[in-house]
Amino acid sequence: MSNELAGRIVAHYQRHGVAWDADRRAADWNDKVWHDRFIALLPEGAHVLDLGCGGGSPVAASLVQRGFTVTGVDTSPQLLALARERLPDQEWIGADMRGLALGRTFDGVTAWDSYFHLAPDDQRAMFPIFAAHAAPAAILMFNTGPAFGEGIGAYRGDPLYHASLDAAEYTALLARHRFEVVEHCVEDRRAGGRTVWVARNVKD
Repeated sequence: MSNELAGRIVAHYQRHGVAWDADRRAADWNDKVWHDRFIALLPEGAHVLDLGCGGGSPVAASLVQRGFTVTGVDTSPQLLALARERLPDQEWIGADMRGLALGRTFDGVTAWDSYFHLAPDDQRAMFPIFAAHAAPAAILMFNTGPAFGEGIGAYRGDPLYHASLDAAEYTALLARHRFEVVEHCVEDRRAGGRTVWVARNVKD
């Protein structure tokens, strides 16, 4: 059942994207502390890849306000339309992050409130994709669950799938793909209980 629900995530955000965007913007931005941390680690004028960018608000908008360039990737046409309307000078790509191959690298890569919707094997398979799009010294930030497992929440009456590997496996995957952990926080109360990973690409 969990694999089936994981497979519904793309359709879920296509169906509920506009409502999700409105709810996200109406809520307190309690995870801003981590986006500010991500921004502080980026070089001036950085180009950032935002995987699961949604409607571009508040995350991409905050990056643009700091003088960065954003390439956003999402599977929801409705959310991408909102992002293009709000931030027309940025690049917005309709694609599934699991098959992404842009052939270029970025100073920052983030998969915030998106990566954790992937099934465990899909999460493992994302690390070569992260690495392929990360310039030397690039900053990677994503959030996960606190421990290995799967969970089924709900949004507007539909089931909503989440999954996580354990911390040791994330650490090993990062190291294998030439990232070193900069910060890791488990169930950060300042950020709505999110578990956060921030890493730096150490490839030459």
